[in-house]
Parts: sequence; structure tokens; C-alpha cells
Amino acid sequence: MDHDEILESGPRLDRQEVKVARDAKGRPLVPSRVPETRPTPLQDAFIYLSIGVLVSGVIAITALELGARLSDPVIRLPVLVGGALLALVTLDAMVRIWRSAWAWLPVDRGRGLFRFVWVAVLGASLAVLAAIVWLVFSA
Repeated sequence: MDHDEILESGPRLDRQEVKVARDAKGRPLVPSRVPETRPTPLQDAFIYLSIGVLVSGVIAITALELGARLSDPVIRLPVLVGGALLALVTLDAMVRIWRSAWAWLPVDRGRGLFRFVWVAVLGASLAVLAAIVWLVFSA
């Protein structure tokens, strides 16, 4: 009898090899998702806020195309509303991606580090957004 066989009355041996799922090249499979344990406050409203940003942008760009100046209320109001909504949506996304990065680090370090790059890009986009709002309101 082999030492790895399990007897009905005997103890189970813990020496058996752990089976890890592997791809065609023999590399361990990495999950496609890491579960989110703490949703952000704006997660349910993310799409609706994004629609508000889109509509505000369409109004402001159309007014600019039709000859409005940056100092006109038809530009300033949509930039104010859309900019505030976009800042909220971006901050919410940054929190979600930041948490996702830390969740991915133990699973797949490369994916986790790449998500930190996303957070940096979103931070830079917030700086550009602030510059655009400042440009419109200083005109």
C-alpha cells in the first residue's frame, strides 16, 4: 500500500500536492477580479452623475461653438455644475481604484502597481479640471 493512500480508519495525510489551476503554458491562472468589500458612497449614482457631466459639457461646448464668450453665464454655469460633478465622480473613482490596487497587490503585483498609475493619472486630470474651471471664471 502506498503511503499517500487514505485508509478508512486511518488519518488523512496532508502531504498531497496542492492543485493549482494553470494555463496552457503552465503558468498559474490569475483571477480576473478581486471582490470589492467596501463600496464607495457614489457607486450607485456614478452613471447618473456622469450623464450630468456629459450634458453640461455639451451645453458649454455648443455655446462656445455658437460664439459665446468664456465670461457668459451660458458657459460659466455648465462649467461650474459639470466641473463639480466631474470632480466628485473622479474622486470616487480614485478611491475605488486605490482600494483595488491594494487588493490586487497580494494576488498580482503588476496589476496592483498599474492601478496606482491610474490613480496618479486621475489626480493629474483633477489638476487639469481645476485649471479649466479657473480659466473660465477668471475670464
